[in-house]
Amino acid sequence: MRLPNTTQLIDRLLDVTEHTIVPLTQAGVCAGNKIFGAAILNKADLSVVVAATNAETENPLWHGEIHALKKFYERPVAERPRPQDCLFFATHEPCPLCLSAITWGGYDNFYYLFSYADSRDAFHIPHDLKILKEVFRCDHGQYAHHNAFWHSYHLITLIDTCDDAHQQNRLRARVTQLKNCYAQMSDIYQQSKQDSNIPLN
Repeated sequence: MRLPNTTQLIDRLLDVTEHTIVPLTQAGVCAGNKIFGAAILNKADLSVVVAATNAETENPLWHGEIHALKKFYERPVAERPRPQDCLFFATHEPCPLCLSAITWGGYDNFYYLFSYADSRDAFHIPHDLKILKEVFRCDHGQYAHHNAFWHSYHLITLIDTCDDAHQQNRLRARVTQLKNCYAQMSDIYQQSKQDSNIPLN
């Protein structure tokens, strides 16, 4: 199944982030949850099948990606495309739990906007890199981005591959706007996290 060109794909994923995931995340953050979200899209037309955000105050396993998978399987079978016909998108590079879930779920891809370094440095959530290092002895988050199960794609890297400098600058400006939006949500989360029951807050 052929995806649209790189610029169109990035624009669509940024649209999904801005218009679908961010509103869910704003509500989630106000309830004490982290800023991570995800969406599962049809490869054929990039329509959203499900979107979700972190819900760790309900269950510490409900990371954005896991919560999206939960919602996916709550849909009637007839309304669920096959995982291999889907594009998996995460706002932030998936943690080890979510990497495994994407794998076990049968997805052959995932795309993400913010890196582990962004989660640690810009959003003050270092757990992904710490778990990869301490549990898996995987320094600097260097898992295999292309392997027998899936290929992963960082939107920032994809933007750098665009041939048109104007499009690169336009897409980078969109990312900057989203980063500012997530920084605001992150501040809300950081100010309230001590009151939460999330084990790794």
